[in-house]
Amino acid sequence: MVRNATPPATPPKSASLFSAIVVVAALGYFVDIYDLILFSIVRVESLNSLGVTDADAVTSQGLYLINMQMGGMLLGGILWGILGDKRGRLSVLFGSILLYSLANIANGLVQTVEQYAWLRLIAGIGLAGELGAGITLVAETLPKEKRGYGTMIVATVGVSGAMLAYWIGAEFGWRNAYFIGGGLGLALLALRVGVYESGMFEQTKKAEVERGNFLKLFTGPRLLKYLKCLLIGVPLWFVVGILITLAPEFGRALGVQGPVSAGLAVFWCYFGLVFGDFASGLLSQLLKSRNRALQVFLLMCAAVVAAYLFGLRGASPTAFYRLSFVLGFTVGFWALFVTVAAEQFGTNLRATVATTAPNFARGSVVLLVPLFTGLSGLHVGGQPLGIIGSAAILGAGSLLVAFWAVSTMPESYGKDLDYVEPL
Repeated sequence: MVRNATPPATPPKSASLFSAIVVVAALGYFVDIYDLILFSIVRVESLNSLGVTDADAVTSQGLYLINMQMGGMLLGGILWGILGDKRGRLSVLFGSILLYSLANIANGLVQTVEQYAWLRLIAGIGLAGELGAGITLVAETLPKEKRGYGTMIVATVGVSGAMLAYWIGAEFGWRNAYFIGGGLGLALLALRVGVYESGMFEQTKKAEVERGNFLKLFTGPRLLKYLKCLLIGVPLWFVVGILITLAPEFGRALGVQGPVSAGLAVFWCYFGLVFGDFASGLLSQLLKSRNRALQVFLLMCAAVVAAYLFGLRGASPTAFYRLSFVLGFTVGFWALFVTVAAEQFGTNLRATVATTAPNFARGSVVLLVPLFTGLSGLHVGGQPLGIIGSAAILGAGSLLVAFWAVSTMPESYGKDLDYVEPL
């Protein structure tokens, strides 16, 4: 585990909006997103380089690698979440950065698809810890009236890492893109000096209450509340993991007048996410309600998903990318979703929830992909449902359950987080 700077005798209970904690969490998320999205950008190029050239094989092998990465994030979410509540938020923040940085470098050295798959699994484990630990630290150290602004900064800076990934991948090639991402992560470790542990966590640690018991999330009313937290994040990964990652395939199915680049689709989607994360965080502060802000964004997302699937037939690639940008904006509630999850639980379970919730939501791709593939092959009225019909069914289902979860979740804006869960 990475050692942190020696903390003061009494860690500060609150920090300023642009404190070292917010800066490190934002930059850590920047590199996290860079690595997480890089594979979607270099998927075709890297698989072609490894000898996979058939279009159908590129699609199937790409989905296999995505599943390995997301499977790693499921495992890592549990591991880092428990460690975050037992050992501290900082050990997870920097430990996860170290692991995904080293895995990134190793990804640039692969020679076979199997090597690639196992290293995506390891990278996924590393990627699972940074955001939850960072959001938990920010939520516990900023004044409750400014928490939304802090997580807004983390998200806005962080998701722009996808745009850097696109540019690096296009200019330097897929292997060098992985090397650069690993180097950026290792450079972040130098910033651990001057970043201190959450005062709330230190107080809970001294109180010797039970911390980080993942299984306790599945008991009593906590189970339903936790499941609602998970469901809120699924639509984003339906959009990114299915609609955007498979943009070339959707472009062909929709008869787009020209080839669609997965890298450009990811770039424009995440460009939209930058503005969406800023807007959703700001809206939650202005409305003084996390839930109403999430409802607004989910309704916008439903409208734009419908436009993507049924309004782009015969469109130009430019129109496709424009709608990818708008689609990204409407799912720009990722950090707000993680903030809501963190605010729902006490200090002794907060890191576990804030780390597992986004990774289980990300990991929903592991379930969405086979569902998407299976539905695509179904025949309705003698005609195959295809990827358009399959995506429509999955999108409607994920958005409906997310809207229900938000609408029945306790409001957490301005909530005092200095408490523990009775376990």
